[in-house]
Amino acid sequence: MIGDLLPLAIGVALSPIPVVAAILMLLSVNAKRASVGFALGWVTGILTVTGLVTAAAAAGLMSSASQPSTAASVIKIAMGLLLVVIAVRQWRSRADDSIPAWMTAIDELGVAKAAGLGVLLSVLNPKNLLLCLTAGVTIGTSGLNPAGNAVAITAFVLLGAASVVVPVGGYAVAANQLRGVLAGLKNWLQAHNHTVIAVVFMVMGTTALTKGVTGF
Repeated sequence: MIGDLLPLAIGVALSPIPVVAAILMLLSVNAKRASVGFALGWVTGILTVTGLVTAAAAAGLMSSASQPSTAASVIKIAMGLLLVVIAVRQWRSRADDSIPAWMTAIDELGVAKAAGLGVLLSVLNPKNLLLCLTAGVTIGTSGLNPAGNAVAITAFVLLGAASVVVPVGGYAVAANQLRGVLAGLKNWLQAHNHTVIAVVFMVMGTTALTKGVTGF
């Protein structure tokens, strides 16, 4: 199960927008408080979506007692196709290096607004939402017991949130040493935003399609 979730968790972790947002907060006036709030919101959003979908799938809405149902396989195929479509669109837009308007307002965010932004980027961002939904379906249709589901969800959340949580934790320990590294990483992610998403989502989409097709 961890092996099945690993590509999806990496997809969430490598999503450039939340990582850039976290880095911008770490370089802002309210660095420590805002970044901690954002990290908490980001983790909460991933955990909530994945947990709810897992619970729905495990309850029998998308799975049987022994193996994934036809409905679950169809859902995985549909999600895989959506991921591939997003990958193609992002690849075609790879020359666009414009910065979203909301990023310019990050300097003014407090803890509450930063936490809210973290939740929004994990729940309302279609790309991250699709990965969390796919993870929830994968866990819920695996046939694990409730304790196994909880372990799988925890592993997915920890891996998926690592790209935001680790820089925030590292900044709290060694802020001065990380400023230059974070600034360079931010610039690289902004310049290669669409390319990173395209590659990650193509891999995730292919994996989901394979799982869906083999489930019949």
